[in-house]
Amino acid sequence: MNGISTDKTIADMARKAKAASRFLASTTTDTRHAVLHAISELLLAKKQEIQAANNRDLLAAEKKGLSSAMIDRLTLTDEVIAGMAQGIGEIIVLPDPVGEVSSMRRRPNGMIVGRMRIPLGVIAMIYESRPNVTIDAAVLCLKTGNAVILRGGSEAINSNIALASVLQQALAVCGANPDAVQVVSTTSREAIDVLLKQDEFVDLIIPRGGEGLIRFVAEHSRIPVLKHYKGVCHIYVDKDADLDQATPIIINSKVQRPGVCNALEGLLIHQAVAENYLPKIEQELVANGVRLLGCERCVALGKQIVPARDSDWGTEFLDLQLCVKIVDSVQEAQDYIDRYGSRHTEAIISENYTTANQFVANVDASAVLVNVSTRFNDGGQLGLGTEIGISTTKLHAYGPMGLEELTTRKFVVYGNGQVRP
Repeated sequence: MNGISTDKTIADMARKAKAASRFLASTTTDTRHAVLHAISELLLAKKQEIQAANNRDLLAAEKKGLSSAMIDRLTLTDEVIAGMAQGIGEIIVLPDPVGEVSSMRRRPNGMIVGRMRIPLGVIAMIYESRPNVTIDAAVLCLKTGNAVILRGGSEAINSNIALASVLQQALAVCGANPDAVQVVSTTSREAIDVLLKQDEFVDLIIPRGGEGLIRFVAEHSRIPVLKHYKGVCHIYVDKDADLDQATPIIINSKVQRPGVCNALEGLLIHQAVAENYLPKIEQELVANGVRLLGCERCVALGKQIVPARDSDWGTEFLDLQLCVKIVDSVQEAQDYIDRYGSRHTEAIISENYTTANQFVANVDASAVLVNVSTRFNDGGQLGLGTEIGISTTKLHAYGPMGLEELTTRKFVVYGNGQVRP
């Protein structure tokens, strides 16, 4: 695709998706679940074909010199495909929000006013690496009656085209419109540029990947964008913290998967407990391979803490590095988070109910946690089943986006002849 052909191809995809979204909006939960069952079965039945396509991507990735971590994320092993199929079953059993009517109330004139959950319409998702996202996004959108256009990264193009074939075959087998799920088959940036201009047909853009990708999409889109720039997550250890509890929480938050968006990037410790606690947590973190960057007071108290540069504060390292700072109060911790946080995940460790509630009320983040790891800001862990992404903006969702967040609400009114005076 290039030039006029790219414009026409993407515009046709968007137009077809809009038509398919109207079809999906009229289907029953049972119909949509039948499609999801068919996807799950076809993933297993066509595993060899999917893996053959995935192997072409893996060979190309090795030639390009992609890191082992990137290649691992790209690989569709037997276990990964089985997990994808199992995940679909877990989504099927979740309550379907579409059609749910709530907030019913009777007006003085006798009208009954309520709100009904409906699909958003057409969602376009632009993402990097991990071909399993193709299935996750498609299944969540189909469950909620949304059509979806998927544009994955160039490193997974063959895998995504193979997965698209499975998705469209499942739709066709169940008598649904195959245009409800479409994968952009070109890797050119021009296709993204054209897609971002389809505001007549596409209702929401969800970019998922590095900060550069998300900023590019936000700056060039005519369509509303759900943004998640980065995850600069903090834990504040209060003067009333249970320090025995604090240590495993901090280690889990930083070490379990340092390269994900809900991993810990900044540790704040109240000065009243810093002298005794900082050397202990330093020892545990260093033993787990973490490089510590600290303020002057931290450097003075620690043995292996190096001075942090101004540019280190507020950095999303996505690696075994961590900024550490001593603060004099919960207010100073909140002020620091307000300055350097990314509104993703913030946590407090404290046994003081009043302090914890103050922190929860005053800290602006998509998830504010008390006495638990930052790693819990995840759709599956929070009971959503799965997620299509984590929003760090407030319109129209904040935090992990599950099924409800892929819908909106319209007003419904029942009357018996009322006219406005």
